Amino acid sequence: MNTTTDTLRPVPSLAETWRRMQLAAGKQAPCLRRSMLFSVLSAVVQGLAFAAFYPLLAAMLATPANLSQAAWWLAFLSLCTAADGVLRWKAREFDYSSALADVTHDLRVSLGKQLRRMPLEELYRKRTGELSAVLAGNVDEVITPMGMISSTFITSIITPAVALIATAFVDWRMALAMLVLVPLATPVYRRRRGNAGQKMRILAEAHARTSAELIEYAQGLPVLRATGQTGARSTRLRESLEHLRSVQEKAQLRDVKSSLLASSVVQIGLILAMILGVWFILTGSLDVAALTALLVVVARFAEPLAITFNLADAFDYMEAGFEQVEQLLAVPPLPVPTPARTPETFDIHFENVRFCYADTCHPVLDDISFTLPQRSLTALVGPSGSGKTTITRLIMRYADPQNGTVRIGGTDLRDMEPETIMRHVSVVFQDVYLFDDTILNNIRMGRADATDAEVEDAARAAHCHEFISRLPEGYETRVGDIGGCLSGGERQRISIARAILKNAPIVILDEPTAALDTESEVAVQRAIDVLVQDRTVIVIAHRLSTIVGADTILVLDAGSVVEQGKHRELLKADGRYRAMWNAQGLAKDWHLHSALPQTINREETACPQPTA
Repeated sequence: MNTTTDTLRPVPSLAETWRRMQLAAGKQAPCLRRSMLFSVLSAVVQGLAFAAFYPLLAAMLATPANLSQAAWWLAFLSLCTAADGVLRWKAREFDYSSALADVTHDLRVSLGKQLRRMPLEELYRKRTGELSAVLAGNVDEVITPMGMISSTFITSIITPAVALIATAFVDWRMALAMLVLVPLATPVYRRRRGNAGQKMRILAEAHARTSAELIEYAQGLPVLRATGQTGARSTRLRESLEHLRSVQEKAQLRDVKSSLLASSVVQIGLILAMILGVWFILTGSLDVAALTALLVVVARFAEPLAITFNLADAFDYMEAGFEQVEQLLAVPPLPVPTPARTPETFDIHFENVRFCYADTCHPVLDDISFTLPQRSLTALVGPSGSGKTTITRLIMRYADPQNGTVRIGGTDLRDMEPETIMRHVSVVFQDVYLFDDTILNNIRMGRADATDAEVEDAARAAHCHEFISRLPEGYETRVGDIGGCLSGGERQRISIARAILKNAPIVILDEPTAALDTESEVAVQRAIDVLVQDRTVIVIAHRLSTIVGADTILVLDAGSVVEQGKHRELLKADGRYRAMWNAQGLAKDWHLHSALPQTINREETACPQPTA
């Protein structure tokens, strides 16, 4: 983690923090401003109440006591106290009404919309735990304390200011002595905010990192247990927790030093003011009643200064949350011109496409061109890293190529809304992700307005109605986290049912049967046969035997299309595809031979060598 840049960031001004708060409040910003206005009025009334101590004590300590005047000032003080209570209640409107919940909800909705329109390339670079920390933790850090902290800060500034002005009318020397505390306290406050700002940013990053590691640890527990990497052997999680502890220890030590310095300044100022008041009494330039009132006011003046120092941490806690939220909101979506276009046909065309992933200059696709006709089945084959997955990602506008164009039905993807693209594309991944919900709702994700009958029809077409019916709760059965209650083949068929229900004209299959046993593979293949009818289909294939009937096979290597044609044509060409076909045939023959008992005749059991 690079923390060098943290020390270079200036301390945000209060005006900047207030601007951020209003932006975060959104449509509830008027309510926030109204609460702050009542906080200001409350602070003024509090200051006037403390100012009333001067004439009140003067009347009570006079010889003889002026009880009538004292009663009037006591009534004024009581009135101020009552008004302060009402104004403080009104100042909490933002905190104790639905406004706070509305702002939190609206901000999370805005972040959700941002995740939907973010380029997939940017989204995939962020870890799940980091996103969770922003959506859950940082939103609460920004919004929950917003009204309360601001109100407290306003009171801590305005109340002493009013008391100071009142003191100036009684004794300008004491007011000047109190005012000296401000320039003494200002550098301490700015230093604390600078340290707190850096500390909070580092702490926020440490929390986000730990959150990401905890989620990854929980999701990967089966693998970690199998490899003996749980507990103390879980290196990455342990390092993350140790880093968080170290950051927290340093932050607490910094807090103690800063708090001691701040409180010392306040206490020294208070003592000096008292000494000065006693000196004025001894010299006969100040009476006892005024000094008694001054001591009350000075104490009230010093207390808010100490509170203001401690609020520095709270403001920077909010600032750290603001930064995390703003960083996510600042990611620009892929540009779309107005008006956006919609394809009429569904052939796919790559023209001179060159693409590099972020943070690398090495092209994953290098000047490739090809056309996939509408309602055709195209297979992408080649070694790992050859660009197969990248091609399918570009069809979904994962990112825009650095050179060239990708078109659907003659329409450049850059002229289409992301929602339009995804409405016309269904994807069946090799690793199926199901949500911890019912089977019915997992299938219905393909089309939210589908009826139960339509969901069941899609399940029948995907050959999963039979196993669903055998479950205790049928379609209302919850599938568990990531679909863990179902087998791999069952999850895959649920995913295909979802794609069938979506009924998109373009289907992308990422080797959906690669990790399945033979029985499951047969069931899944039957479901796929229904899915691909009358659609433009792109399949990433590793087992070449599954794509011999493809209309077109694109053979990729190092980001280039090295061969293109039908299965028989490519075998006759005796090029890269033929070598891959023969290599898979030899591997199949070797596995079968090595697994058979020596007493069985190999000629009767081994698979024949693939030929043209």
